[in-house]
Amino acid sequence: MISQRKKRRVARVGRKLRASEFPRVRVFRSNSSIYAQLIDDTQHRTIVSFSSLNLEKPSGDKTAIAHAVGLELAKLAQAANIDRIAFDRGGYRYHGRVKSLAQGLRDGGLQL
Repeated sequence: MISQRKKRRVARVGRKLRASEFPRVRVFRSNSSIYAQLIDDTQHRTIVSFSSLNLEKPSGDKTAIAHAVGLELAKLAQAANIDRIAFDRGGYRYHGRVKSLAQGLRDGGLQL
């Protein structure tokens, strides 16, 4: 039952985001890490990516680490001349680490 709900949620969110003209930030969350990559759907390639594994000394709880990942990804995106993105939460609920990563992207200067 839960997996069917998640499949429908992923499909619904994905349809809306692939129709967007902006690059999208795709999120993957594991038990210990969080990963985010900026994807250009028109050229089908990854522009930049960053994860909690790339942080030198992660400090704080997982939510604080996700915020730091969002800040770093925003810096990389701005270096690639991208200032507006679409946020693809990948079927995860907009809560906790996913929400914190999105807030880090906003704090880094990107428009969602």
